[in-house]
Amino acid sequence: MEPYNLTQDLEFLLLGLSEDPKLQPILFVAFLLIYLLTVLGNMLIILAINSDSHLHSPMYFFLYNLSLSDMGFSSTTVPKMLINMQTHSKSITYVGCLSQVSFFFFFGCMDSLLLAVMAYDRWVAICHPLHYQVILNPSLCRCLVLVSFFISLMDSQVHCLMVSQLTFCTNKEIPQFFCDVPELLKLACSDTSTNNIVIFLVSIIAGFLPASGIFYSYYKIISSIFRIPSLYGKYKAFSTCGSHLSVVCLFYGTGLGVYLSSSVSSYSRESMVASIMYTIVVPMINPFIYSLRNRDIQKALQKIVKII
Repeated sequence: MEPYNLTQDLEFLLLGLSEDPKLQPILFVAFLLIYLLTVLGNMLIILAINSDSHLHSPMYFFLYNLSLSDMGFSSTTVPKMLINMQTHSKSITYVGCLSQVSFFFFFGCMDSLLLAVMAYDRWVAICHPLHYQVILNPSLCRCLVLVSFFISLMDSQVHCLMVSQLTFCTNKEIPQFFCDVPELLKLACSDTSTNNIVIFLVSIIAGFLPASGIFYSYYKIISSIFRIPSLYGKYKAFSTCGSHLSVVCLFYGTGLGVYLSSSVSSYSRESMVASIMYTIVVPMINPFIYSLRNRDIQKALQKIVKII
């Protein structure tokens, strides 16, 4: 097979979730509802935090940015998948694929870093409650979000640059519902060893370091909770980080599932399911986890509903 510049051909083929035409309407309705719930849920969280002065604290400032990132993360893949289902098409242009790669890694990295920042926030709140407002002052909070933004931007541009340097052959079929970089590397005719090394190093910064920060934060939190004498005190302390811990387990658990399954085999149904979980389902579930377990958010949402 002779390699050629894909920009001349202009499109990849996303094989999607299923090729069964009878399943397409069902999948379309299901993922349209999931996407609408994702946007609505995260928008309500954003409105609640904006409208209630009691929620103008570091924890809710980070949650506000996480909701924005979740909407962007879901919007990177789902609309294109829905359009392809509706038009009975599998194509995505080369520019569209590069854009999807760029935004996917930007919002995915942003989610990962914000979850690490939120773990640090919970550590300070539980282990240093008297110094919470001093340590996590508005300037530091803004700085943490800005640093997360620029690291995410760097991560996304590195991945985009790596993909743009690849040369492809006649096989353009991606066995996913979005432009997945590991699958693009498998399609490339050119040598991908340098790409793999660079992407691995960038992934350590964007994935391993935030995960290590979260692990260390919860190690300190759990150590602090065990020193609390009363059972009620332990429960109250742990309940303040229960929502965040649930989101972390969902995001990193399914993301790790994709990584492990893709390293074991070229393609598997389990990998597809895990991809759906952390790219589509987790951004939808996040607002419900935080609103159902948080009375302050519930009160703010009730005020919004009354106004409407």
